[in-house]
Amino acid sequence: MSVNVNRSVSDQFYRYKMPRLIAKVEGKGNGIKTVIVNMVDVAKALNRPPTYPTKFFGCELGAQTQFDTKNDRYIVNGSHEANKLQDMLDGFIRKFVLCPECDNPETDLHVNPKKQTIGNSCKACGYRGMLDTRHKLCTFILKNPPESTESGSASVKKEKEKKNRKKDKENGSGSGEAGNQDNFDAPQAVDGDDDDEDWAEETTAEAQRRRMEEISDHAKNLTLSDDLEKPLEERVNLFYNFVKHKKESGTIDGADKEILAEAERLDVKAMGPLILSELLFNENIRDQIKKYKRHFLRFCHNNKKAQKYLLGGFECVVKLHQVQLLSRVPIILKDLYDADLLEEDVIFAWAEKVSKKYVSKELAKEIHAKAAPFVKWLKEAEEESEGSEEEEVEEDENVEVVYSSSVDKLKVETVKPDTPEKEEDDIDIDAI
Repeated sequence: MSVNVNRSVSDQFYRYKMPRLIAKVEGKGNGIKTVIVNMVDVAKALNRPPTYPTKFFGCELGAQTQFDTKNDRYIVNGSHEANKLQDMLDGFIRKFVLCPECDNPETDLHVNPKKQTIGNSCKACGYRGMLDTRHKLCTFILKNPPESTESGSASVKKEKEKKNRKKDKENGSGSGEAGNQDNFDAPQAVDGDDDDEDWAEETTAEAQRRRMEEISDHAKNLTLSDDLEKPLEERVNLFYNFVKHKKESGTIDGADKEILAEAERLDVKAMGPLILSELLFNENIRDQIKKYKRHFLRFCHNNKKAQKYLLGGFECVVKLHQVQLLSRVPIILKDLYDADLLEEDVIFAWAEKVSKKYVSKELAKEIHAKAAPFVKWLKEAEEESEGSEEEEVEEDENVEVVYSSSVDKLKVETVKPDTPEKEEDDIDIDAI
């Protein structure tokens, strides 16, 4: 039984059809899996490789997938109903098959692994655009681009022509017919030369260097895709080792941009200050705040989540150097505040709740107790600044800008508020 590719279209004469998904559950217990029996036929109707919708199911369900292309078996781990998978397939079709302009499924994907982009073109309306690559499936597509049918058929055609020419030369070298054939095919010699040129490879130093750069760029893209698929803990460890290497090699002072870029690449930017605190701070934390201010600002500026992790890292440093730093907690917090690494709201929220996330409950209470004078001073300073702002507003109300034709500049005068005059005593007419 076939269904409309775009199931939101209820027209029974809709020209774009696909087979309904057939799912078969196999195995028991931990080895249970769902085999999509007709995935090849469904994918053919969508003009997509069968691995794409199968991997999409795995991404959406959080399940592993298996592909046996030789036997046309496409498997999703776990037990899943066909109707549920059919509904999920609608999501795949909306994101990766239908044209955003005309809603027709006559689209082709154009993958550029070097630039990490996936283009989309529609043969029905001529639309050309880029896909949103935030979905996990896009990582798989970038690593496994669809085969180009046009280029494939062209290469097969060329191979056949070359074989035919070779056979003609071997079989009919002495006959007049072969000579005529050679004369007839003479203009095609240009194509033959072009084929040879395509297979030739430059051996100059410049060409070799260029090829090595392309290979290294491709390797970087593959690393990027692989690292993002790793669990958070592994990505944090990768970032930790990256910063540690920079520190040990003595290049960390000017590597603030590289460190930020690596954190963004691994999607651990918010946790960056926690790792930086562990590696860059010790008992000389006050001097180190000034030295590495730029490194921390790249993470903490307008990022309250990163500032919370910085406070967690600060608690860890106090734990490691408790004798030297516990008594200096308020001064260190003020240094972090003066360096614009912490905002008032974040400090107030941290001071309200004692957490044992990074240190023991007892030590956390001691740190908060030591920080109390600074937090109190910060609140009073904020209240005073609010009060001074109100006074300035009142003063501004009594200032008047006077325009005069006889002077070139504006004249500012302070105007005293009008005081209501005392009402005259009522006059007694009878007393006149």
